[in-house]
Amino acid sequence: MPESSFTADDRAVSAVPSDDELWLRAGRGDTEAFAALFERHGRSVYNFCFRRTADWAAAEDLMSIVFLEAWRQRGKELARGMVRAWLFGIATLVVRNRWRTQRRYRRALARLPRESGTPDFADDVESRLADESRMAALVEQLRRLPKREQDVLALCVWSGLAYEEAAVALGIPVGTVRSRLSRARNRLRELAEASGHEEGGALPNPRSSQ
Repeated sequence: MPESSFTADDRAVSAVPSDDELWLRAGRGDTEAFAALFERHGRSVYNFCFRRTADWAAAEDLMSIVFLEAWRQRGKELARGMVRAWLFGIATLVVRNRWRTQRRYRRALARLPRESGTPDFADDVESRLADESRMAALVEQLRRLPKREQDVLALCVWSGLAYEEAAVALGIPVGTVRSRLSRARNRLRELAEASGHEEGGALPNPRSSQ
């Protein structure tokens, strides 16, 4: 009989728990499952926070706050396949209320143990993101858009969320995500052209699961 084409690598891939599985386990108090979610999504949340603040140190603090809040709400029932979207929803609120949020959680964060195995995202962020001065210029342009358009653009364009994920993160219909993103892209392009930056004309299209 021919050997099965189902290899050891295939079995290893199939054995990797999904976000939904990890979230269910975290809801039962499984800290290792929650740590796995952090390992899987911490970097992208960190990058999102950096892109909204242009400040590496602030982004690290805000990322910690996002996952602290996620742990506090670990019993929350989430739609299937939307754990990442929900994390970015928290990140959006955390960034929007940055100063108030940091004050609220500073003491709580200070009580958390600092493990030596926690990844340091600052080591390679420079190779994947613009430097702080250029990022600050883009953030300044972004802040000239309405806040609702800032959020959609940051999620869909800068963080690569699908329309459906952004809709879950922001609690709005998919059609609203599409229309806000279209307006944001047009306005940011106009601002970029007026200021001499090129970012506005090079915005990629976000993914859609449809």
